[in-house]
Amino acid sequence: MSLLNLFWMFFVPTKGWRHLVQRKYSMHRLYLLHVVPMSLIPPLFIYCAAGQYAGDLLPVLSDSKLLLVALILFVVELAAVPVMALIIRQLAEVAEIHPTYHQAFTLAAVAPTPLWLAPIVLLIPDMSVNLIVLTMALMATVGFIYYGVPAVFHIKERGHAILLFGAVMTAGVIGWALLMVVTLVVLGSVQNL
Repeated sequence: MSLLNLFWMFFVPTKGWRHLVQRKYSMHRLYLLHVVPMSLIPPLFIYCAAGQYAGDLLPVLSDSKLLLVALILFVVELAAVPVMALIIRQLAEVAEIHPTYHQAFTLAAVAPTPLWLAPIVLLIPDMSVNLIVLTMALMATVGFIYYGVPAVFHIKERGHAILLFGAVMTAGVIGWALLMVVTLVVLGSVQNL
């Protein structure tokens, strides 16, 4: 996926999704060229910014322990995308929409992009700025899903699109919360090593 397409997804989402769907990227290409690099951003910036927040929000960890936490977070993020694609596909089946796994994977791979980009702001040592950017990233992700569901699954009926949007949002919130809990559990476990 190109940077220009990302620009369209943020500012003209229907055009961005339409372009993405027309390009028909393979799952391997989307995973290797979009999911993997984007999944690197949160662990990398958490690792880099940990010194700024050590003691306030994060426990003080040695570099090797912090690297282990970042690595585990990266692996969990990589595993979360195909799992979310399976969940999205099952939710679509319940809503009587019959997508392919490729369609569900496309939505699962692209929708969290704003959340993957948000940790870049961790380099600014101001918690209020970080919370504002996180809130904006959450809103952008909601927009990505809202515009992505009808575009990726070719849904013409608004009611079906809204139903699937709500189901995907619920699954996404649960998945994101689970990711945060896993991160905190790993952080606590590594701290006790």
